Amino acid sequence: YLPAWHVAFVCYENLGCFSNDMPWSGTIERPISRLPWSPEKINAHFLLFTRENLNVYQVNKDVIAASQYKPTRKTRFIIHGFIDKGDENWLLDMCQLMLQVEDINCICVDWKTGARTLYTQAANNIRVVGAQVAYMISVFKSFQQKPQDVHVIGHSLGAHCAAEAGQRTPGLGRITGLDPAEPYFQGCPAIVRLDPTDAQFVDVIHTDDETCYFILGFGMFQAVGHIDFYPNGGEHMPGCDKNIISQICCMFFLFHSTRDFVACNHLRSYKYYSDSILTPQGFMGYPCSNDDIFVFQGHCFPCANSACAIMGHYADTFQVPNGVEKMKFYLNTGDARPFSRYRYKVTITIDGSRTNMGYFLVALYGTKTSNQRCSFLICFSGILKPGKTYQLLIDVEKDVGDLTHVKFLWNNNVLNPLLPKFGATKITVQRGKDRRAFTFCGYEKVRENVLQTLSPC
Repeated sequence: YLPAWHVAFVCYENLGCFSNDMPWSGTIERPISRLPWSPEKINAHFLLFTRENLNVYQVNKDVIAASQYKPTRKTRFIIHGFIDKGDENWLLDMCQLMLQVEDINCICVDWKTGARTLYTQAANNIRVVGAQVAYMISVFKSFQQKPQDVHVIGHSLGAHCAAEAGQRTPGLGRITGLDPAEPYFQGCPAIVRLDPTDAQFVDVIHTDDETCYFILGFGMFQAVGHIDFYPNGGEHMPGCDKNIISQICCMFFLFHSTRDFVACNHLRSYKYYSDSILTPQGFMGYPCSNDDIFVFQGHCFPCANSACAIMGHYADTFQVPNGVEKMKFYLNTGDARPFSRYRYKVTITIDGSRTNMGYFLVALYGTKTSNQRCSFLICFSGILKPGKTYQLLIDVEKDVGDLTHVKFLWNNNVLNPLLPKFGATKITVQRGKDRRAFTFCGYEKVRENVLQTLSPC
């Protein structure tokens, strides 16, 4: 711990008192002492969306009865993070997507005045904003809405803000942490940060633990939920390229016009969540101890019975065993929208006229694909040996449904006067989500760049 400092308190009506005592400051993780601003200075607003009224308007405790809020519907809060604001497109878009699939009260929490300041101050202002969210939930009780029917979603600092609301709301149904902020929270006691005790169900998406020179990543790597998802390993997201400019910007926490460039990894968490609302099966998480085992060793596939969890909006469909927390799930995503991916294991036995260098590709066709529009996937590049069996894991952009046939193509990009031929004699495709396997057989060998179609056998 650091040397002693002056302990101070501030108290606010309906919210209680806040101190700068340990562990809120004076520790290695939180060396600078700050008290949260007053509610008036933070100036938080609560913006409600419903199916009856898709326009934004402010919701306060005095006007709830006159609003479109209905206690019979589930209520979902969305809280932004540092240097963000509640009427950003991503919050509004997330509400609109939710309202396509469910009849809810969707409330965006706009605390931009309290977020657009020094990071150390914003990291303490969330204590007051979280208390305000908890107070609003307590007001909902007077309308007969139960806390278990409330879900609080928070990005970055907003995730720890949700934790404050959960600590003050016994029986809160769910908290979703979208890449919870790392600086001033990683390694801190549970009272300071997001923790499984903050709600009946806590799910977390980690997307930015990648360090920025001597500065930590924007997001936590520490597991802090009942279930924690690490898409693409949780550090570097496909499509988020690092370079010297982004590293320098990162050092100064620039989140304005350059934030999507600088904090690309950090922002992917809410993009993945939004995409999962309409395509949940494309975000299947596989239980695994670490990313190396998942990616390089190919373990943790396929899903055992009810062992996989869907990352994002439908994560709460997963049944967490009693007393278990910090379960880790891994998956891969695309580098741009659509981010959803569907995982398969492909086992291919080939035959040919002679051993040859080259590569082969496979295309999957099923009940949900068009025969004319299907992309080939590079499955293997190296030595092609007759009679050899190759096994690979692939992530497909579209759900092909039940497989009906597959196509095989090979090439070596070298003019060979011997005109070698290769063909796939057997291809087995196993689907990750339910372990179902589809087997196809081929009975011919073809020259390079000639399609071979394999049928069920």
